[in-house]
Amino acid sequence: MEAAINTLVSQFKAFAGKEGSSSTLSKDEFQKLLISQLPNYMKNANDSTVIAQLMGSLDKDSDGELSFLEFWQFIGQLANQHNGFNK
Repeated sequence: MEAAINTLVSQFKAFAGKEGSSSTLSKDEFQKLLISQLPNYMKNANDSTVIAQLMGSLDKDSDGELSFLEFWQFIGQLANQHNGFNK
């Protein structure tokens, strides 16, 4: 599990900070991460309307960016949905 956590952290850091803060993901950074790293889980990641809605639901502090904690919670939700835990 340590390798999985390290991968999530390193991928977040690789995409964060290209626009604005290096500790958050902007909408565009988040979309690029989804397209690049989660193509089988987020098939509609190219749809900017879908990304805007998703960002709105994940961005708990409404600052227009995703913190690592907000991103981590999204990964948990995604894993839960795609692996049958919410039945």
